[in-house]
Amino acid sequence: MDLSVVVPIYNEEENIPVLYQRVTDALAPTTIDYELILVDDGSADNSFAQLKLLAAKDKRVKVIRFRRNFGQTAAMSAGFDCATGHVVVPMDGDLQNDPLDIPLLLDRMHDGFDVVSGWRKDRKDTFINRRLPSILANGFISHMTGVHLHDYGCTLKAYRREVLEDVNLYGEMHRFVPALAHQVGAKVTEMPVRHHERLHGQSKYGISRTTRVILDLLTVKFLLSYSTKPIQLFGRWGIYTFGAGFATGLVTMYMKFFEHVNMNRNPLLILTAFLLFMGVQFLVLGLLGELTARTYYEAQGKQIYNVKEKINFV
Repeated sequence: MDLSVVVPIYNEEENIPVLYQRVTDALAPTTIDYELILVDDGSADNSFAQLKLLAAKDKRVKVIRFRRNFGQTAAMSAGFDCATGHVVVPMDGDLQNDPLDIPLLLDRMHDGFDVVSGWRKDRKDTFINRRLPSILANGFISHMTGVHLHDYGCTLKAYRREVLEDVNLYGEMHRFVPALAHQVGAKVTEMPVRHHERLHGQSKYGISRTTRVILDLLTVKFLLSYSTKPIQLFGRWGIYTFGAGFATGLVTMYMKFFEHVNMNRNPLLILTAFLLFMGVQFLVLGLLGELTARTYYEAQGKQIYNVKEKINFV
């Protein structure tokens, strides 16, 4: 199988027939052997009935149905797990992504890239509550992860399947897959893609997810920089706070002996105790993190590196 197209579906009964037709029309002129994986994320409308009809008439259509709504990340993860194509392309089910861009993404991969991320350069959404927060968020995410993309939120991307095998998705982390893939050595690029106004229904995933995205970004930053060396993060802050506590302790002693300020009336004494305690806490947390990291990698036989290929090994 050359290609797996993965589409999360949540209450999109009006869009499903059009989506199927557009994907078919986009890939029919090519010689690409593909499958269309549609993941019903616990829809409450007639989406699953529509999906069953498509699967019955076209064997390239494969349907996964969740028992309840688990969210977009879970739906994409299920599609990735079941994909058999050499390249996996996720896209939204609301028709705002254009399947005509799929062959273009695949052509871009021929230049040696493992991940090609779509960029909705001419985005058809409102500026204040959709585009402006997206611009700010993408700049922040790029700075935090070190992988500079204009549009992390664009679902339309192309991944080599072997890259996805090393990426586990939780929370809202589907948007951070390019950064996680870059961590294991994938070559990442982006290209402009089309973006259309929604024809039917309304967006199921809006600005309300901002808090969850920020928290997941902190997780991704930790995974990218410190997952194999947590002591370098917590130990550093432990040394800083312990040093600050030692400094305030010296000031407290100076004020006691040279300015005759009683220590029990000096608030710096409380600050000194607090900083010294926090310094010890950070150091202990770092050591516990080191134990956890070793358990995670060694118990599961995971490696802290990723090999692209081997030559002349038996």
